[in-house]
Amino acid sequence: MKENSYGEVNVVNEEEIDLWELIFSYLAYWPWIITSVFLCFVGAWLYLYFTPPVYRVSASIIIKDEKKEGNAGTAIGLENLGLGGMITASQNMDNEMEVLRSKSLLKRVVNDLELYITYKNEDEFPAQELYKSSPVIVSLTPQEADKLSESVLIHMKFSSVGGLEVKVNVGDSLYSRHFDQLPAVLPTDVGTFGFMLNDSFQAGEGKEVSHVSAVISQPMKVAKGYLNTLAIKPTSKTTSVAIISLENTNSRRGRDFINKLLEMYNQNANNDKNEVAEKTRDFINTRIEIINKELGNTEEKLETFKRNAGLTNISSDAELALEGNAEYEKKRVANGTQINLIHDLVTYINNSSNEFEVLPGNIGLSDGGLSTQIDRYNELILERKRLLNTSTENNPAIINLTASIQAMKTNVRATMNGVLQGLLITKADLDREAKRFSRRISDAPGQERQYVSITRQQEIKAGLYLMLLQKREENAITLAATANNAKIIDEPIADDVPVSPRRLIIYLIALILGMGIPAAAIFLIGLLKFKIEDRTDVEKLTRVPVVGCIPLADEKQEKQGSIVVFENQNNLMSEAFRNIRTNLQFMFHDGGKVIMITSTISGEGKSFVASNLAISFSLMGKRVVIVGLDLRKPGLNKVFSISTQRSGITQYLANPATTELVDLIQPSGINSDLYVLPGGTVPPNPTELLTRDTLDKAIRVLKERFDYVILDTAPIGMVTDTLVIGRVADLSVYVCRSGYTHKGEYMLINELAEGGKLPDLCTIINGEDLTKRKYGYYGYGKYGGKYGYGKGYGYGYGQNVSK
Repeated sequence: MKENSYGEVNVVNEEEIDLWELIFSYLAYWPWIITSVFLCFVGAWLYLYFTPPVYRVSASIIIKDEKKEGNAGTAIGLENLGLGGMITASQNMDNEMEVLRSKSLLKRVVNDLELYITYKNEDEFPAQELYKSSPVIVSLTPQEADKLSESVLIHMKFSSVGGLEVKVNVGDSLYSRHFDQLPAVLPTDVGTFGFMLNDSFQAGEGKEVSHVSAVISQPMKVAKGYLNTLAIKPTSKTTSVAIISLENTNSRRGRDFINKLLEMYNQNANNDKNEVAEKTRDFINTRIEIINKELGNTEEKLETFKRNAGLTNISSDAELALEGNAEYEKKRVANGTQINLIHDLVTYINNSSNEFEVLPGNIGLSDGGLSTQIDRYNELILERKRLLNTSTENNPAIINLTASIQAMKTNVRATMNGVLQGLLITKADLDREAKRFSRRISDAPGQERQYVSITRQQEIKAGLYLMLLQKREENAITLAATANNAKIIDEPIADDVPVSPRRLIIYLIALILGMGIPAAAIFLIGLLKFKIEDRTDVEKLTRVPVVGCIPLADEKQEKQGSIVVFENQNNLMSEAFRNIRTNLQFMFHDGGKVIMITSTISGEGKSFVASNLAISFSLMGKRVVIVGLDLRKPGLNKVFSISTQRSGITQYLANPATTELVDLIQPSGINSDLYVLPGGTVPPNPTELLTRDTLDKAIRVLKERFDYVILDTAPIGMVTDTLVIGRVADLSVYVCRSGYTHKGEYMLINELAEGGKLPDLCTIINGEDLTKRKYGYYGYGKYGGKYGYGKGYGYGYGQNVSK
């Protein structure tokens, strides 16, 4: 918003003005911006030079998932071999990805590849990393590295006389050693370090490397670092294909890491799958050893019995009885086999050391319900172990699963007991039938009965032995048929372009920072400026019209004193006052003649403005009188070299009856049309004198004799004299000084304008340094004159400003 006269507001496009103002205000500081951009580009170049590029290595894999791939047909096809229970463990894509991200698995990869030891070539600047290309290999066991509280720094340098110089920094301790030949070892408090030559390095190029450093870190910390750069994402929700990507400064190391990660993952998965089969294999082998011994003893007894007894042919009745008895004996053999298996399982499940171990499965149990429960129990045990790989026993999921296992174990025991009771009942029935046939052959020789008994034991042991051998072969097939859980579709490949640092982005950031930092500094400086600088600041603070700006005087003008407007001179200062004079003439109404000059505080140049403005009016051929109405500290005396003891308007205001006003007026000595009515001696009651109607009479007299009457008044922000004088003025000029007037103090002008306390109020900016103007139209010297009041006033509105 702008005004051409107070109260008449012209609407302008503020956004357009603010935009141009903002642009020019920043362009004025272009050296800062160029310097800042240059320094930021230098910083970006240094950052790119010292920061190693990071590459993304990615591979695609397929994870076997029964829920998505439908492996049920395979399971059904293997059930005939007794392997169905071994391959029915449920897999979940999300769970498998979490297993791949597990810190324990990553730590195994770090340990296996010895990634907790890194090497650098110190002969280059900056030092370049050596992955599998260091001339010397440092070794420290993962167990010792786990105990490190902080990283170990090792400096190695090939000596000019041969051998290797080694310095090991472990915390505050330093170990130094010279080795004449390698391999060598260096014992320390944290472990034993080994040093050996890298044969592959010797076979290649680059033997000029003479100074190598190695850093040994805790493997778990290194694993966590790789975890932060490892990403595993499925390609879609309908497939079990996942993309594994790793960001690393060495693409070869990234490929090795991903390959080793998948190898370790498949190894763990296969171990989980084979755990039941391995437990079954151990159980079967133990039973085979026991049965083999028992079968051997039975065969030895049979051989001895036949040799000693000399058995003959059995009679026909005995043969029939024996045939019937043999039939039941076969059933008793099968029954006894089942009873033995149940007893062995009960012993196994009751063993406290097997509390969370899988039960032997597929060992020939005839009861299908018991076999199903054992398979389900084994699935829960395996699920619990998988979850423990990535969590602790305090996990709610583990706790719930443990409770389910305990409940299932109780059910398995109950089922075993039920099956055992049924087998025992069957055994009792078979025993009764066997005894019935035994009575029919009671007349047979005792030797025959002993023979039958030994034969029966032999058959039982032989049948159980053959069954265990069959189950062992089936179990071996299961172990051999285990396939990897994850299959690589695309081998790990590194991107051609590094993911970081991005050169274009870094330079773009440097450009933005280079321009943003000085812009922010300029903006903050602008916020911290509490003094008026130029016309823009004034227009933001008030709607009172600005009638002109007075630039700083150059050194030549400063030496001439307070008078800077002269006849027949067209310098900038004269033009500035001509501009103010013209604007003031447009503001006069109804033949106004009296112009009052005031300001907020002392030191803002009221007397300077009033004097030169009066001279400018007089150069028009108009009779002008300048009146010193600052009765407390007259300023016109110094401008026009008038003695402070000379009488002035004060004497007239105090004694109008005895003093002639005209006699107090004197020529200025500068222009024949300019006259001065000084303030005179300082009265004790200036406000009261100005309140009397004598002042009105004096102004009427002056208006009759002169074309223009200019009143140099006191600062209105400090005393009330000016408000009293305002009644006799036709126009009020409010002076502020660039770099001197506080913005908060200057806001008084709005109160005066809104309250109508001064007539036709306008403002002038004094002492503006045009070399700092945002739009840069001119350049001028420094205006060094000090005008105003200094510390002469200690009361009233505002604050004192020392000169």
